[in-house]
Amino acid sequence: MHHIILGSEAMASGAVTRQTLRAKYVKLHHNVYAPDGMTLDARDRAYAAWLWSRREATLVGHSAAAMHGTKWLPSDAPAELGRSRHKAPRGIVVHTGELADDEVCMRADIDCTTPARTAFDIGRRTSGDGAIMRIDALLNATGCTVTEVGRIAERYPGARGIRQLRATLDLADMGSESPQETRLRLLLMRSGFPRPVTQILVVNPHGRDRRIDMGWPDKMVGVEYDGAQHFANPDDYANDIERLEFLANSGWKIVRVSSRQLRYERPALVRRVAHALAQYV
Repeated sequence: MHHIILGSEAMASGAVTRQTLRAKYVKLHHNVYAPDGMTLDARDRAYAAWLWSRREATLVGHSAAAMHGTKWLPSDAPAELGRSRHKAPRGIVVHTGELADDEVCMRADIDCTTPARTAFDIGRRTSGDGAIMRIDALLNATGCTVTEVGRIAERYPGARGIRQLRATLDLADMGSESPQETRLRLLLMRSGFPRPVTQILVVNPHGRDRRIDMGWPDKMVGVEYDGAQHFANPDDYANDIERLEFLANSGWKIVRVSSRQLRYERPALVRRVAHALAQYV
């Protein structure tokens, strides 16, 4: 993030000249510059917006989520600020509303909303499954729980979007490790299956314990999303084979799901899961 600079400060310190600033940097906001060609992610945009605010604002929403280490955030979304006195330019959204002192924390020396308050805001302002995926990712990155987010919601019963937030929290799960795992879990629930347990730990008394993405321990049926990473690295692939053999020998039935199956073959996928569960009735 330190590559993003305030032009006036950088010139005053002698770090860059006016000519260098014009030739090798691009302007993001008033007085805020990034090196030409730099690919910006959500965290970079959050930092740039904070600099634009003269280091006064609090990062909220997706910008706070980025500072908390949340993955899978859109890199081109506007940065989000609270407690800013300035009119926002393009690429920055300033939110008004109360922020309690215990809803703000420091990340990299920047004021950010806490994970619970961040999830509260994202769930109210983002609709559909996108909100569930982003809250899943935030909870997974921070260890924040749905219960903690619910406590924030109790403080603001009349807040805009509160019903949407509560519906989102009912479906959120900190055990999801990717957007595809969230999509898979939601598909299973909406297909009438009991809510699956996520990140099921299977103890191996003779070696390494193993985890299953999601499933039903009482039925010993697991469902695994196989992303590209399962096959890209030979060591990971070999480890996956050993893991699945251990689970099978332990009595688990594992339904493996590919990206194509999740996207295009959902009815067949649902039938496979139903068949696996039926064997343990």
